[in-house]
Parts: sequence; C-alpha cells; structure tokens
Amino acid sequence: MLNKTVYLLGGARTPIVVANTKFKSLRPEIFGAEVLKFLLEKFSLAHVDEIICGNAVGTGGNIARLMMLIAGFDNSTAALTVDRQCASGAAAISVACAKISCGLADVIIAGGAESSSLQPLRIYHKNDERFHLTAEGIQGGYRTAQFSPDEFDALAMLKGAQRVADAENITKAELDSWALRSHQRAAQSAEILREYIVEVAGVHEDNGIKKNISSRLLERAPLPLGADTIISAGNACRINDGAAFVVLAGENFVAKNFLTPAAQIVDVATGGVNPLESPRGAQVIADKILSRNGLTYDDLTAIEFNEAFAVIDVLFDRAYPRLVDRFNRLGGALAYGHPYGASGAILLIHLLASLKNFGGGLGLMSIAGAGGTGESILLRA
Repeated sequence: MLNKTVYLLGGARTPIVVANTKFKSLRPEIFGAEVLKFLLEKFSLAHVDEIICGNAVGTGGNIARLMMLIAGFDNSTAALTVDRQCASGAAAISVACAKISCGLADVIIAGGAESSSLQPLRIYHKNDERFHLTAEGIQGGYRTAQFSPDEFDALAMLKGAQRVADAENITKAELDSWALRSHQRAAQSAEILREYIVEVAGVHEDNGIKKNISSRLLERAPLPLGADTIISAGNACRINDGAAFVVLAGENFVAKNFLTPAAQIVDVATGGVNPLESPRGAQVIADKILSRNGLTYDDLTAIEFNEAFAVIDVLFDRAYPRLVDRFNRLGGALAYGHPYGASGAILLIHLLASLKNFGGGLGLMSIAGAGGTGESILLRA
C-alpha cells in the first residue's frame, strides 16, 4: 500500500483512432506531446518532476524524453519510458505513485502513447536462433515480440484468448453480446468524455465506435484463427493509435498550490498469470488489490477492465452478474480500441469520468498484459 497520500489532479487523452487512419503518419511523441502541453496549461504547472510514458511497439529509445522535449518542458525534467506491453500505461502510473508515495517526487505526469500505424518491422540478429523462425515477409523480421518461452507466434494474443474461451466453455454468442454492448455504451458516452479529449491534427473524436453495429454483423466477422474458433474481428479489439496521461501529485504539492484533486489513488497492484492465458490477468490482479484493501466488487461504484478480448467481459459477467451495470459503463476497448501503451491511462481517465458522473466513491481499473502480466489501480473520487 502507498505510504503517503497520492492525488490524481486529472487527465486527458487524444482521440483513439483506428490504425492507418487519422494518425497514420503522426509519430506518437508528437500527439503525446499535445496531451502533455494541455495538462501543463490546464493545471498551471510551473514545474513537473518527471514524465513517465508507457510504450509497447514504438521505435525504441526513451520516447518519454523525446515527447517531453517536443512538448517544451525544461531540459532539467526527468523522463522514463516503461514497457509492460498492454499494461505499460498503468505501469507508468504505478511507478509515479510509488515515487510520490515515498517522497522522491511531488508531481509527475504519467500515462502512455502508442502508434500501431508506425509500428516498425524489427529484425533479429543472424546469430539469434529466431532469425530463422519468423515469417514477416523477410528473413528474421518480426513485429510481435515473444511473450512466453513456450510459444513464438505472431498470433499469440489471439490464441491466448481462444484458450481461455475453450477452457471456460465460452460461446461465441456470449462474446458477441459483450462486443455489441461495448459499442452501444461507447456511442452513448461521447458527451461524458468530451472534456477529457484533446484535439490533435484536427481530429477531435474517436473513430472506432460503430454506432450501427448489430448481432448479425458480429456473427459474420472474420475468424483469424480458423473456422472452428470463436475469437473474431468483432469480439477482439482493433489496433489503434492514441495517447493518454494523468497528473499525480503529493499532499504537500496540492496544499501548497491550493489545488482540488479529482481523486485519490488508494492503491496500485501488479502480478502475473499463465502467459499462455494472459486475458485472465485483469480479474486476477483486480481480485488481488481488493483483497489487500479488505474490499469486494460490491464496494465499487465503477469498474473498468481493458476488454482487449470479450472473454475478459464474459469472465467478469459470469462471476458478478449483478454488477455488470457498473462494469465498463462507458464502453470499452472493443469499441474505442486498444493503443497498447496508452490503454492503462485511458482506463483510468474513463474510470474518473464514470465516478464523476455516477455517484463518486470507489472505482477500480485493471488491465491484462501480453506475457501474462497485469496492473490494477484503486481510486477514490
């Protein structure tokens, strides 16, 4: 648990756009910098101790530092890039919480940025045995990293979701039902989220939400793993571009600057699950943080899980059917999309919006990551 109080002043994000559309030629450090500049101005921050940015499939290097310099921060500001794959943005926020909680920093902007449009093709060294195992068009080329010593496959995440579906006897109808619900809820939530979205390059709204989606369309969605499987292009998230960041501050900073925080970070947690069944991570780590704080899901006003795959929704629905009205109330990644490194911060912003509009109290966000990791954050409005 946190040693000292950590506050969430607020947050903002870019529109979440489908890869190879609105941001297809825009580097993530460019659109991420727009969010940083917005937050700097909104909260009148004369100084920030550090920028921490999650990023999973970028071009390497310290993208947080590059982004910070583009945004116009002073050269003396520290910057750190974090890679926990899908959970990178949440991990960045957790690191920021830890630093503030133990007195190493007063104010940090943390979150993530991702451009799937500009995801590079990498090449293994010729002495790496995997140089001869890839199939990305050229020898040694790969875009998807290896997540488990027992599997080396560009479709590893899809196969992990299928394994969970098979193990739990989940039906395609269950998956499609949650995909439909996600789009419907997201379409109804545009006004609630408007205040958190920063216009970038003339783009001011998410473009992955399908307002006219139907069960019939979902039934016909392609099955990338073959005819005898149920993970489809409709009940798995799309790949996307986007950035999201939040401002975290300690108690002394808040008091000194006469600020009114939006929420308090109660606790953060991380953990791992079987890397071959990574979608289970969201609920496992959420269970962990609640147990550690003597809470249950009934104590929460709002619950946000990253629905990279609808199997995550179904698992929660089966365990807590009476609470689905509090779960991903604004829609989830099946509708908005999943810009990997940014998604943890997007979830926290959506959680904040849900608490603000539906009664306050306690909220929880949780996200599973490739390789069987997970991050969870407990918030009090």
